[in-house]
Amino acid sequence: MSNPVLTAVAWPYANGPRHIGHVSGIGVPSDLYARYMRMAGNRVLMVSGSDEHGTPILVQADKEGLTPQQTADKYHRVIAEDLRGLGVTYDLYTRTTTGNHANVVQQVFLALYRNGYVIPKSTTGAVSPSTGRTLPDRYIEGTCPICGYDGARGDQCDNCGNQLDAAELINPKSRINGETPKFIETEHLFLDLPAFARTLGDWLSTKTDWRPNVLNFTKNLVDDMRPRPITRDLDWGVKIPLDGWRDQSLKRFYVWFDAVIGYFSATVEWARRSGDPDAWQIWWNDPAAQIVQFMGKDNITFHAQIWPAVLLGHNGAGDKGGEPGPYGRLNLPTEIASSEFLTMSGSKFSTSRGTVIYLNQFLDEFGPDALRYFIAAAGPETQDVDFTWEEFVRRTNFELANEWGNLVNRSISMAHKNVGAVPAPTAPTAADEELKSLARKAFDTVGDNLRRSRFRAGISEAMRVVSAANKYISDMEPWKLKDDPARRDTVLHTALQVVSDANTLLTPFLPHAAQKVHEALGGKGVWAAQPEITEVSDLDVPDREYPIITGDYAGEQACWESVDIEVGRPLEKPTPLFAKLDPKLGETGPEWAPVQK
Repeated sequence: MSNPVLTAVAWPYANGPRHIGHVSGIGVPSDLYARYMRMAGNRVLMVSGSDEHGTPILVQADKEGLTPQQTADKYHRVIAEDLRGLGVTYDLYTRTTTGNHANVVQQVFLALYRNGYVIPKSTTGAVSPSTGRTLPDRYIEGTCPICGYDGARGDQCDNCGNQLDAAELINPKSRINGETPKFIETEHLFLDLPAFARTLGDWLSTKTDWRPNVLNFTKNLVDDMRPRPITRDLDWGVKIPLDGWRDQSLKRFYVWFDAVIGYFSATVEWARRSGDPDAWQIWWNDPAAQIVQFMGKDNITFHAQIWPAVLLGHNGAGDKGGEPGPYGRLNLPTEIASSEFLTMSGSKFSTSRGTVIYLNQFLDEFGPDALRYFIAAAGPETQDVDFTWEEFVRRTNFELANEWGNLVNRSISMAHKNVGAVPAPTAPTAADEELKSLARKAFDTVGDNLRRSRFRAGISEAMRVVSAANKYISDMEPWKLKDDPARRDTVLHTALQVVSDANTLLTPFLPHAAQKVHEALGGKGVWAAQPEITEVSDLDVPDREYPIITGDYAGEQACWESVDIEVGRPLEKPTPLFAKLDPKLGETGPEWAPVQK
């Protein structure tokens, strides 16, 4: 029986189109993992959605003269189109402004409240002097009072990893307009994080195989456990289901609190839409299930500390004990696959600062697989990586076009020209068997790396097979074997078998190209399934519709194993798999994202 695997992907803010920095840490890595796990026979559910509450939406709405809901509607659709174009195989990509999400968030909160893990507390809140609007902690920057880092946020310092309060920052400034915020006293509800110090610490101590960047960051988390606000003075967000709070027009759940619950609420929505409302239990109540979360490094604290604490509190499993909430005992994350930042000339990708390459423009000009390959082979898996057009051009031309594309093209072209079909092998030599053995063994190595979210190592091993196959063809010189057709056909059969195996190994990374290779080898039907956008009605709010990403992935043919190619299968003359880019592009960049000199 297959293992249940939940791929939980960080929710992007619906306040603008996505850039390639966003998908380097969430979209591509999560899809590589999900595609592999499906190919390996696991029961995979991949969920996420647009994060549509909080101040970021209000700020963007003001800029565009729209309501917050109109803004969320606009950019949810844009983001869904971007992610579909990238080929991210969500079972459900939804949004946080649904009736389902609001209900699940409120139910989880009430379980925390009943178990004593929510406390009211007067605190100091930051307000914009010019607008009177509350400023979220993440919209305030200043100098860290602990390590002196200039650029700490109001909730944490990314340099030293310590949790902060905005009022503690030295020289705090609003990221929205640069003004100095005004701090006022207000009452909010807090998640009592110190009440999870022992249980959360015990849980974190067992996660010795997580990525080093995540482990290093989490070491500081348990040492600095303070109550964390889960409500905000806003009129845009999920309402608080408590007497004395529900009717306050300027009290809503803090956006981070409702967003992390989205992993669970999206699974509940998927189950309801599937026709089996209890199907979410497969991933959340079965202790054998795996939950792997994908996000950028700036979200580690929410996923390694706060979200697990929320789950423990719902389960009645914090230091204070308690009773399980309405959803029973929910599973905690199995792994947190956090990536570092993809930068541009050393600076984090940022729309506001003009350091940005929008995903939709990139896909329109270069297609999805070249970007997927770059992120897998050279992305910010464990350290910040600077994106340059020069490196993108080099990898596209020399690795995708010259290595993989050339292997596919010349292998199939020679077989088509000489035989017209997959040739039959006779008397294979040691060299033939050695190459085929190399390809077969790579399934274990590449698969193990993908299973552990080591994507760079995985694609490196797959491309090693490609390089070995190219060398084999050059050494065997089948074009010189016209007088020995039996040997020629054996060489071509060996090459095609390894092309087929390499295509399987590369399918999670290059799914669009993998479909083309499957067809070039004479295959029919869907090899690597692609996501679709579907218009649906809100399950709980009448007359409201929105787009979701979903897909039929069960019917794809791709499986994680070497399959013997069918002798005699007709072959057509192939077309180039990847077009080579003009080397000058590496120096100038495209018109829409020129190299800054």
